[in-house]
Amino acid sequence: MHGYELRKRLNLMLGWGRVLSYGSLYPTLKKMLRASLIEEEVVTPPPATRRQRIVYRLTDTGREEFARLMAEVGPHAWEDDSFGVRFAFFSRTDLESRLRVLEGRRTRLEERLARVQSDLDRTRAEADRYASELQRHGVESVEREVRWLSDLITAERNGTAPGDRAGPSGPQDPQDPQDQNEPDQIQPDHPMPVSGRREGSE
Repeated sequence: MHGYELRKRLNLMLGWGRVLSYGSLYPTLKKMLRASLIEEEVVTPPPATRRQRIVYRLTDTGREEFARLMAEVGPHAWEDDSFGVRFAFFSRTDLESRLRVLEGRRTRLEERLARVQSDLDRTRAEADRYASELQRHGVESVEREVRWLSDLITAERNGTAPGDRAGPSGPQDPQDPQDQNEPDQIQPDHPMPVSGRREGSE
């Protein structure tokens, strides 16, 4: 895929709350190249365009690094800036790791909810109705996510987690040909050709 399509795919995969810009995409690709996580190949442009394109391929080192990152289940895995990414790749994570991340995220939100509700009780008399309404909206948003996480945890333990095609035993076989027929999923453990233009050509 070229840079535009790669950005489009990632934004679709990660949801509207995490918009990947070109200013983030290309520096990240360069960083991955320096770390030998990916390799690049110049693709001859078709006659209709003069724009040079680059194909990026995941290396063995890149696949090993991805597996290592997916195995990490410490506090960073359930923080706001990383939980969504980890969740998007849950099909590549074993059951125990998924549960630890989900439970860690739920505990973190419950702690946050207790603090917010305490602050809300103290400041309610000082806030006008619009500020109070905004605070109430924040509390309800956290409460909804806590309920969602609890439902997911229950489903995981029962082996019925939504989107988990591998079941409770862990991630699916990376050689499963079904994976290669699903264009809307990024397959990080395959040598996936990803084409993009050189920085500044978009």
